[in-house]
Amino acid sequence: MSAQLLHSHLDPTTVGPASIYIRETRAELLAYEKDELAALRFSIILTARWESSEHESKERRTELRADLALLRKHYEDKIDEIAMTFGVEQGMKVKADVERTVFVPREVKPLGPMLDEERIGDEEFGAGGYEL
Repeated sequence: MSAQLLHSHLDPTTVGPASIYIRETRAELLAYEKDELAALRFSIILTARWESSEHESKERRTELRADLALLRKHYEDKIDEIAMTFGVEQGMKVKADVERTVFVPREVKPLGPMLDEERIGDEEFGAGGYEL
């Protein structure tokens, strides 16, 4: 008798008809968590570019540096959350996959100083808050 068979009653995915649903739900949840991790990675890369941009003032760079530190903390926390939920091995696979596939194209440049008309237009759509 195998160890897997002995412990199968402890595994919630082998309990019966609901096991297919549980596996599908886990897969969907893992995909969702991976998407969130990818979004954080994208934000980190983009924020790092903005922080190193010559177009930003010293004060804005300090702000961006703080934002970058916070994003990196959220990124590490998300990896920990995935590892605790799905297992360390799965967490490391997701991290490696995200770091291998998420990138910001070189053509995407940091935003330069915006004109007042652009800033006013953005505020109408809720994207305000950018200080010149």
